[in-house]
Amino acid sequence: MTSKYAFYIYEREGKSMLETEQGFATYWFPNDNVCYLEDLFVLPEHRKSNVATDLANQIVEIAKSKGCKRLLGSVNLNTKNPTRNIKVFLASNSKIR
Repeated sequence: MTSKYAFYIYEREGKSMLETEQGFATYWFPNDNVCYLEDLFVLPEHRKSNVATDLANQIVEIAKSKGCKRLLGSVNLNTKNPTRNIKVFLASNSKIR
């Protein structure tokens, strides 16, 4: 089931949200060839169980199905564990080709 917040964010900003019991990710399509992975959050107790990678990979598959050729995103270097976050993104980005 999609949350009311996911409906709100889609209606307000055109961004989609992929949600699980362990976390969520928001993404959107700035053009026909690009998917932008904006937010990726996993509950602390699930952070070492590949949940982030699984969410990112699901978004890659959604992007591919829409014909996207590139996955973009950014990592805030001031957050905890930015290196881990970069690795998740880089691993996902290589799968969109």
